[in-house]
Amino acid sequence: MSNTENEAQAAAAAAGQVETVPLTGEQIEDLKNRAAKADENWDRLLRTTADFDNFKKRAAREKTESVQYANFSLLQKLLPVLDNFEMALAAAQTAASTPQSNAGDKLASFQSGIVMIQQQLKNALAETGLEEIDASGKPFDPNIHEAISQMESADVPEGNVLQQVRKGYKLKERLLRPAGVVVAKEPADKAA
Repeated sequence: MSNTENEAQAAAAAAGQVETVPLTGEQIEDLKNRAAKADENWDRLLRTTADFDNFKKRAAREKTESVQYANFSLLQKLLPVLDNFEMALAAAQTAASTPQSNAGDKLASFQSGIVMIQQQLKNALAETGLEEIDASGKPFDPNIHEAISQMESADVPEGNVLQQVRKGYKLKERLLRPAGVVVAKEPADKAA
């Protein structure tokens, strides 16, 4: 059928005059092929929609699990540190209950054990991206330092950190806690 014949049939149908035209075998076969393709496309659409829904559910489940277990590897690294602290405390209790004959050796041994545990903890945290902010002697930076107070000093230039009271930390490039610092200011007698 040509476009003109289709337009004529459409106009006749609109006028209420419906004319039926017998279809040829070729046209019938073409309609069957189109119907089969439409069914195939519909089936493909349904499968794609189902796959997408399953993907959304899986992604939501994985996101929930990743949030829930985000600190898993950090905690695995901290468990040996916790074990060592418990062993150190048990050793301290044992040392406290024994006679004081060699208390100096026991204290030195306990102190060296605590230092080793501290280093182990620092290493575990550094592996996760934690870094200390060293503020001593550096110019005061309000982005990474928190000024706790000011103190007069002739030795340290004004506006520099005179003393670090509390360590600051960054996780990769994000500030976790600013360093608590005492900032140097010019002595009063020099300012006058």
